Amino acid sequence: MRLLLDSFWRAVAYCLHPRVIVLSIAPLVLMAVLAAGLGHFYWDPAVAWMREALDAWPILSSLWGWIERAGASDVKAVLAPMAVVFAATPVIVVLSLLIVSGLMAPALTRLVAQRRFPALEEKKGASFILSVFRSLGMTLLALVALIVSVPLWLVPPLVLVLPPVIWGWLTYQVMSFDALAEHANSEERHTLLRAHRWPLFGVGILCGLLGAAPSVVWASGLLFAAAFFVLVPLAIWIYTLVFAFSALWFAHYCLDALAQLRAARAAAEPPPGNLPPAIEIGPAASAQWGAP
Repeated sequence: MRLLLDSFWRAVAYCLHPRVIVLSIAPLVLMAVLAAGLGHFYWDPAVAWMREALDAWPILSSLWGWIERAGASDVKAVLAPMAVVFAATPVIVVLSLLIVSGLMAPALTRLVAQRRFPALEEKKGASFILSVFRSLGMTLLALVALIVSVPLWLVPPLVLVLPPVIWGWLTYQVMSFDALAEHANSEERHTLLRAHRWPLFGVGILCGLLGAAPSVVWASGLLFAAAFFVLVPLAIWIYTLVFAFSALWFAHYCLDALAQLRAARAAAEPPPGNLPPAIEIGPAASAQWGAP
């Protein structure tokens, strides 16, 4: 419990670190760059295609005619750009978050290691490529579990339990592995994840529940179009900050547990000065034992 609470408060404090704040703003900057680049090259063709799509729907044709007869001229000229923005924003957001998240977790783990555990040896137990493929595999398993468990969501208590448990398991599997990838070898990592399975699983569930908060803000931005350009960036920033907090919590917990494991093993080993002296064998004894 001490390790759990200590790592929690340290993660909260580290969220105020300038490097963490800069990393939390990075998706917004990247999103703006991507939006500007895509808009420069594809805005006019995308709006034209959207207008054609709106005209092609027979059900909407009568609606456009009724609106224009009511006094609104060329309503499709307003709706087409809005539809392009609403359709492109999720793609740009997800792409930005994936890029930044892939770089953020290792950077935050290094920050914790440099400030708290500068003497902790890096044993390079897992490569970046292995971490990426493992994360993709765990994500696929979590998605399969979510899809398979959908019928159980009809049972009122389970709909509140199963999604947080599945996402908590995914968060625990991915972030604990990434936190130990640089510093622990394979044997140490398996030992720690087995010994601290349930506390880390609980941390994963709590972080998964925190990750649901930006979704509420995101949905509000979709419902209230007037506040779309304010609420959606706010949701992205909150989501990135939650991700940073989660990575920091796992980094503090796992690296502290690794340091304690190595200290316990070092204390259990007998010091070199306490080893029994070597027994010297004289020439006579050597000749005796060497005789056939």
